[in-house]
Amino acid sequence: MQLDGRLQTPDRQLYDIDLYDTPQKTIGDLKAVGRIVICYFSAGTWEDWRPDATAYPTAALGAPLADWPGERWLDIRRADVRALLSKRLDLAVSKGCNGVDPDNVDGYSNANGLQLSAADQVDFNRWLAREAHQRDLAVGLKNAVELLPQLVDDFDFALNESCYAYQECDGYRLFRQQGKAVLIAEYRSYNSKMCGKAAASGYRLQFFKRSLKGVGTPCN
Repeated sequence: MQLDGRLQTPDRQLYDIDLYDTPQKTIGDLKAVGRIVICYFSAGTWEDWRPDATAYPTAALGAPLADWPGERWLDIRRADVRALLSKRLDLAVSKGCNGVDPDNVDGYSNANGLQLSAADQVDFNRWLAREAHQRDLAVGLKNAVELLPQLVDDFDFALNESCYAYQECDGYRLFRQQGKAVLIAEYRSYNSKMCGKAAASGYRLQFFKRSLKGVGTPCN
């Protein structure tokens, strides 16, 4: 998983890389040597640096994200917002991505400024999964730990950030019971105890710097 900086190419089976910043040729080259390419984009927030930023109506923008300048929560209930997000999935298809990693699909549990409910979030996440599947894209569920029981049937894999740090990894057993991959990113130095827990649960764990500019360190 690398979302910033010049792309490095370690010996990994799966790459999770930025949808917009990664050229189509790079994706094709990775697939040509047997890599699975998952393309990252934010599904639940507006980012002022993206090429489609001006297409989003001001009324659809919610509260800013405290730690991410230029980013605001999106009103995922709106049809015009969903239509724009559909174009991001189309872009993933045109670039040759095997699947997508839509981020920020847990806005309801944050100070979003839009009064999003858990029911709103489940409806949106299921819509997102359907749209991805209609395009023959695999789709991962990012975080949204409280919604795992409702969404495990809709998503093909799960990707979590820091669930060991927050002691909330156990819920992902639902994905493993269906034979689906669980990918965990911890933003800290290598920890063999965490690796042991991940192995016992059938999860794939790597350790990253929060910037996600470089190569992560997988469990041995």
